[in-house]
Amino acid sequence: MAAGRGAYVWRFDSGRICLDLVATGPGGGTPRAREQLDGPGRLADWLTAARLVPPGTALTALDATWLTRFRELRTDLDLLVSAQLDNVCEQVGHQDPQLASPAYEKALDRVNSLAAAAPPGPRAVPGEGGALVRTLSAEPDCAGLLAVVARDAVDLLTDPVARGALRRCAGASCHRLYLDTSRGARRRWCSGEVCGNRERVARHRRRTASAPTATTAGAPATTAAGEQPRRISAKEI
Repeated sequence: MAAGRGAYVWRFDSGRICLDLVATGPGGGTPRAREQLDGPGRLADWLTAARLVPPGTALTALDATWLTRFRELRTDLDLLVSAQLDNVCEQVGHQDPQLASPAYEKALDRVNSLAAAAPPGPRAVPGEGGALVRTLSAEPDCAGLLAVVARDAVDLLTDPVARGALRRCAGASCHRLYLDTSRGARRRWCSGEVCGNRERVARHRRRTASAPTATTAGAPATTAAGEQPRRISAKEI
């Protein structure tokens, strides 16, 4: 199967390949998120969009087995990264029990095992006009591509700076993971154009709904007949 079959319209850019893979699942995304890797063709598209393979790379061996293995890795990565992000006890010198759970340890073992495989070898070859372009020394296999993602995860999880930049989208219905590399670490959403805009619209609606009416703003109230209420003079008190 050739990479790029069909139009892969959109890919979330989290700042790391391993987090991009997590975002492809129905449990790792925006409201009404669906499974993005819903077939071998979609996986081929994602591998190209994520730049794991150069455009036009032949992936003749890609089949349902590849799909299963990438989904399994995605599940393990989601568990590992979420556990690190939720480890609020780490700052005071205590280990979150989740980081010592059997599920966490098994996921970590599987990711380490995948990372031990050899990734595809890159080559620089002349392209159109003589400019060098990247290709691979041989058609990549599943283990080699899994190794690229698993090694990226190992780098992320063992780098204190990168680990400290891990964030989860603050959108009301979104929980995408991303790296916050903004100035002052002020990024709140996975996408300012999507989740950020959705939050701004919701905030505007809340302000509009709670805005004072003419009566509560100090305008004179009217009677049921629509007449102004009679003012009481000092002599009548």
